[in-house]
Amino acid sequence: MGNQSLALGLIAASTKSGLPMFLGTYPITPASDILHELSRHKNFGIRTFQAEDEIAAITAAIGASYGGALGVTTTSGPGMALKTEAMGLAVMLEIPLVIINVQRGGPSTGLPTKTEQSDLLQAYYGRNGECPMPVIAASSPADCFDAVYEAVKISVQHMTPVIFLSDGYIANGAEPWRFPTEETLAPIHVKFKTELWDHEDKFQPYLRDENLVRPWAVPGTPGLEHRIGGIEKQNITGNISYDPENHQTMVKIRQEKVDKIADHIPDQKIDSGADKGKVLVIGWGSTYGAIKSAVAELQAQGKSVSHAHLRHLRPFPKNLGEIIRNFEHVVIPEINNGQLIKIIRDQYLVDAKGYHKIMGIPITKHELVEELDKYFIQEQVV
Repeated sequence: MGNQSLALGLIAASTKSGLPMFLGTYPITPASDILHELSRHKNFGIRTFQAEDEIAAITAAIGASYGGALGVTTTSGPGMALKTEAMGLAVMLEIPLVIINVQRGGPSTGLPTKTEQSDLLQAYYGRNGECPMPVIAASSPADCFDAVYEAVKISVQHMTPVIFLSDGYIANGAEPWRFPTEETLAPIHVKFKTELWDHEDKFQPYLRDENLVRPWAVPGTPGLEHRIGGIEKQNITGNISYDPENHQTMVKIRQEKVDKIADHIPDQKIDSGADKGKVLVIGWGSTYGAIKSAVAELQAQGKSVSHAHLRHLRPFPKNLGEIIRNFEHVVIPEINNGQLIKIIRDQYLVDAKGYHKIMGIPITKHELVEELDKYFIQEQVV
């Protein structure tokens, strides 16, 4: 099942990176099973903490990351709303943190036991200030393992909180899956700063490398004492700064750091179909199965339709715009009222068309075939 696969992916990432994992969480449907599963694996150095509320849960995870552990917090949409301010703190601190949102129908308490993909814009923009974070989404129960493993890798190697999106359909769905062997897993390199560099008189917590990543210094390391907090930092020194020019500089740097992650993720691939053609169906998350099946049926009829499914939603793969430009029509099915489509239209200036279902249940193959077939019927009429 998706939540079990996700938990195992976190354990694998913790083991591979050499970082002890700390889960700070508060139970919420449909994410609670991640806590249940991880609590069974203390033998892998997994620490689970059921906090008194969502805010305590994420701030405890932030504290664990500040102390040199892999901090993780799990929730659903209402919990994401409560965690918002602390997410901004993690962005300001620039420390690793994996924030897992197993989406359900909303708003408010909404449909706790029903599925939806309606938190993508919240993941993109749902914080005060300019507060960018990478966003990764799993497409199936088995994919949760690989996708959350990648989320951890990005988080610790780029010193940034990462939002990971699953949903109720994935979390409670099941499929056969072959557990990978350790040698097939990509390495997760973690480098703590343990001493001053030759050119440093004192530790500069926001002195960055070529990827704009700042050093990770564990509190208590001799000579690396530094100040940290949620008030804007002076570039390089990390001192508190209200300087207007400095604030603009730091806002731009934090955004550019996230954008640079695109240099370290795979190019987008076409899941099925030709590289050029009439219709490109772009999906993300749990729409994968329905899109794949619908596109396969239309392809069997000789129709020019292709499918691309996104794991990396922020930043997008660098070649996504090139792929989009190779098709006459772009169609984006989503279990929401149109969220990815807004972002795709904004970033690539393409007249993408949406198919939106907000009923708490997944999109079916049959309805998607019917929707996509309209693009070919129109061509025949003309």
